[in-house]
Amino acid sequence: MSSIAIFFSVVAAVLIGAISPGPSFVLVSRIAVSRSRRAGLAAAFGMGAGSVTFATLTLFGLNALLMQVEWLYLALKVAGGLYLIYIGIRIWRSAAHDLALDAPVTPTGGSVRRNFWFALGTQLSNPKTAIFYGSIFAALLPAQPAPGLMLAVPLAVFAVEVGWYTVVTIAFSSNRPRALYLGAKLWIDRIAGTVMGALGVRLVAEGLPRHIWR
Repeated sequence: MSSIAIFFSVVAAVLIGAISPGPSFVLVSRIAVSRSRRAGLAAAFGMGAGSVTFATLTLFGLNALLMQVEWLYLALKVAGGLYLIYIGIRIWRSAAHDLALDAPVTPTGGSVRRNFWFALGTQLSNPKTAIFYGSIFAALLPAQPAPGLMLAVPLAVFAVEVGWYTVVTIAFSSNRPRALYLGAKLWIDRIAGTVMGALGVRLVAEGLPRHIWR
């Protein structure tokens, strides 16, 4: 298979993974609808930065390391799970709080940076992202990829992730979705917090030694 065909196969696989509902989608859509389009775009770039970090590291052997050093993978699972639980608790506790509708539509530079780092931390907190890219690359990339392919794949991962979450941001920051969210904010936020927390609990449970649950 040519490098071009391999490249587009990887892009297609990454796109399918990106559009699958998960904590990243919940986070970006909530930021876009409850804060601003600019905040959502910052979160989209944070997701892209997290994904390209994992993709680049995986290309250079992180996945093999995690597979061989089991305690490191389990430790990353527990740490990532605790972070997702923290996010879920924060969303749940703020569910009953009214949004500051009289605040400027465009947040300050600091707020945008916080959204970027918050999204980046969420993406990096899930070691399954590394395993996902490791599986895709192991299945589709040759044993010795061409240098051009090694450069193009991380750039494509970033473009796909940012592009998808930009679409999510534009959709959820429009007037009608925003109005629907404000009308059902309490339960939407509680469901979102529960989903985040449940995903975190699952990661922690998978990372802890099996004998603890016996």
